[in-house]
Amino acid sequence: MPSLFDPIQLGAITAPNRILMAPLTRGRATRAHVPTPMMVEYYAQRASAGLIITEATGISQLGLGWPYAPGIWSDEQVAAWTPVTQAVHAAGGRIVCQLWHMGRIVHPSFIGGAQPVSSSATTAPGQAHTYGGKQPYAEARPLRLDEIPALLEDYRRAARNAIAAGFDGVQIHAANGYFIDQFLRDNSNFRDDRYGGPVENRIRLLREVTGAVADAIGAERTGVRLSPNGDTQGVNDSNPDALFAAAAAALSEIGVAFLELREPGPEGTFGKADRPPVAPAIRKAFAGPLILNSDYDDERGQAVLDAGEADAIAFGRPFIANPDLPHRFATNVPLNKDVMATWYSQGPEGYVDYPAAA
Repeated sequence: MPSLFDPIQLGAITAPNRILMAPLTRGRATRAHVPTPMMVEYYAQRASAGLIITEATGISQLGLGWPYAPGIWSDEQVAAWTPVTQAVHAAGGRIVCQLWHMGRIVHPSFIGGAQPVSSSATTAPGQAHTYGGKQPYAEARPLRLDEIPALLEDYRRAARNAIAAGFDGVQIHAANGYFIDQFLRDNSNFRDDRYGGPVENRIRLLREVTGAVADAIGAERTGVRLSPNGDTQGVNDSNPDALFAAAAAALSEIGVAFLELREPGPEGTFGKADRPPVAPAIRKAFAGPLILNSDYDDERGQAVLDAGEADAIAFGRPFIANPDLPHRFATNVPLNKDVMATWYSQGPEGYVDYPAAA
């Protein structure tokens, strides 16, 4: 079986190791969702990852509702992302852009007071993180059928923009209770048209979005993230094995470069699993490289590879505080501890000032 330090082919991308950097929202872009020079240094510092998956990046103004998060829909954003990819490549790294639509998680204050869109007229639990502080979520309106072509074009444009900015590919964010996940799961999708009801209908938008992106830039440069876990931001499903196995089979048919799963284990930091893992069913249904993510260390990650349960591991929080994470794993250097208070702050502290090992 391969080790974490062996190379792996992810579609068109040759990753030098199987220690991938998971997407991590950090809130260092501008209020206009334009990447900043500080982000160039941050990503370049982490170029030794087998593959960097960027923080979630908005495909459109309508789909982005997180303060200081970046987008990829405008020429200005493309121009600002370009130095990031150039710096990562100059440091020997590979990087893909995670494409994000938040759906009902977008607060109206981000979109000029408009109502957010989702699969159905539902409201997320809790409160939204906005420039004005915490505010209650608003009820979303169902996305109309006549709006779907424009949505697919938003994804196509974002994918093409990512390639124009120098990214090696993209990852479609279809996880964590966001827009596509709101269509996938049956406690948030109450539609009675061809996008709702049985599993084959609820995976239709995922299939169409992935197909649109793959047609735009190539399936070999298109990855997807799913979260076959329990409740995430109020989104859940009554039969996740059937749902996510069908979704994985559809993605396998399209021939995407890789599939990443965020599925907390029994002792997950951000919520414990409330059912047996779905990853084994997905493993059987998906023919491409499978990447697991959530609360792994190097020992547990290697055990998963040894068992043949996955092909690579994506590490999130360890990469926040350890820009040289692969080196630390290889040499058994203790890991720096990250500071949660600086996860989403706007300055360099807790962002580009974590030291590399001597």
